[in-house]
Amino acid sequence: MDDEELIRNVSTARRQKLGYGPHTAKDGAEAITLYLEANGQPFDLVIMDLTVPGGMGGKEAIARLRQLDPQVKAVVSSGYADDPSMANFSEHGFCGVTPKPFSFRDLSELLQIILGS
Repeated sequence: MDDEELIRNVSTARRQKLGYGPHTAKDGAEAITLYLEANGQPFDLVIMDLTVPGGMGGKEAIARLRQLDPQVKAVVSSGYADDPSMANFSEHGFCGVTPKPFSFRDLSELLQIILGS
């Protein structure tokens, strides 16, 4: 989930290259809708932008997703490394963090750590 189309497109291409079938959302509301439309088949991982101007950001979206699925695996991503949600990601319901911009290698390592090989 990211409000910037370019970031969604690049991230999608990177995840596809790693063998994943990504879905994209422009904000938290759209991410929640996609999660609900998965009909009980939760996503392996949700990567959320922390701040979405004019829309639902990651902190609010993860709270709602946790209500739907307490086992959801979600990573917070942001260019604002000094935000408390980045430093204390687990306190905000996330299982990982990746600062922007992140490289292909960073993404690959993050996915391996959280999802296994």
